[in-house]
Amino acid sequence: MILLSKPILIGITGGTGSGKSTVAKSIFESLPEKNITIIEQDSYYKDQSHLTFEERICTNYDHPLAFDTDLLLAHLKDLLNFLPIHKPKYNFSIHTREKETILVHPRDIIILEGIMILEDERLRDLMDIKIFVDTDADVRIVRRIKRDIHERNRTLDSVIEQYFNTVRPAHLQFIEPYKRYADVIIPEGGYNKVAIDIMVAKVRSIIYEKQNGKELKIL
Repeated sequence: MILLSKPILIGITGGTGSGKSTVAKSIFESLPEKNITIIEQDSYYKDQSHLTFEERICTNYDHPLAFDTDLLLAHLKDLLNFLPIHKPKYNFSIHTREKETILVHPRDIIILEGIMILEDERLRDLMDIKIFVDTDADVRIVRRIKRDIHERNRTLDSVIEQYFNTVRPAHLQFIEPYKRYADVIIPEGGYNKVAIDIMVAKVRSIIYEKQNGKELKIL
């Protein structure tokens, strides 16, 4: 049983381009902002300001060691104890964190979204609901190409090279095997409206139970 005085942490994961961000955003936008917040694992890439730009672009960003997981864990624990945090702001154009941070206030529902959040047992142990967004590889690579070119100023050749050198191997080693820890698997990412609606209804029921001072079983 989950104590109602504790925020609910929902983990949403899946391969790059799977639609996990769309699922997280859909749940977020369907609920009052006062009740929910999103923490992106991408914000917790390690600071690389001590490296040259040429050194930064050689970093393998598709490996668990690229993330500052200790800081992410500390921030999640603070939020779960109703304490505000200063979330890092990562700049993908210069491959390091910006100096400014983002103030995040605790909420009843916390969504943790990222490609490798199930890989770390410490993160899994904090989550009340674990969702895996399962999308075919060909769809995911096309989405990644469009995102990295239009939003992260990458070239087509660099995106394809990165996909075969690090993204695909990392998916097979650090993402796909951990699907077994998911409580819910959503096929076809952000296009599965039925699955998203079911999760939104579940989260709304959690908020209702919390507001009415009842105990509830999450899943």
